[in-house]
Amino acid sequence: MQDIAELERRITIALERIDRGIAGLVAPLVDETPSAMLPESDFAKLNEALDEERMLNAQLNERLRVVNDKATGEKTALLAEISDLNAQLSDQASELGRLRESLGDLNAELDELRGLAEGNVIDPEQINHALQTELAQLQASRAAESAEVAAVLKALTPLVAEVENHG
Repeated sequence: MQDIAELERRITIALERIDRGIAGLVAPLVDETPSAMLPESDFAKLNEALDEERMLNAQLNERLRVVNDKATGEKTALLAEISDLNAQLSDQASELGRLRESLGDLNAELDELRGLAEGNVIDPEQINHALQTELAQLQASRAAESAEVAAVLKALTPLVAEVENHG
């Protein structure tokens, strides 16, 4: 037991000596100020370089902000254009639905007229109804074409304005 105590005392003394040695090596590095470690001219050059880097960093941050603002504006414009195109597509889809419905009605009427013609039966009311259905189909077709022309005009208007401004 006495040997263990003696070994413990020796280890403690050795560790204290190691700590003092390390403290002696680190203390000169910690105690010196930056101006004492570098010549004055080098310290001034480093400060200038640091100031230049800070200025460049500020300029880059400003450029980044401008680019982000521009990208946000472009994104907003593109989202508005997508919204307009979706509205046009919806209008065209509804016109196409009406056109298909009208075409289905017209085909049904023509089938009935064909059947009556094959039986040599002439029904003026049936002929009138078929003509009304054909007229409705033509109106739906015209509405679909008008929607398509409006979409084309809307797409061409900015291009024409751009050509007029630059021409």
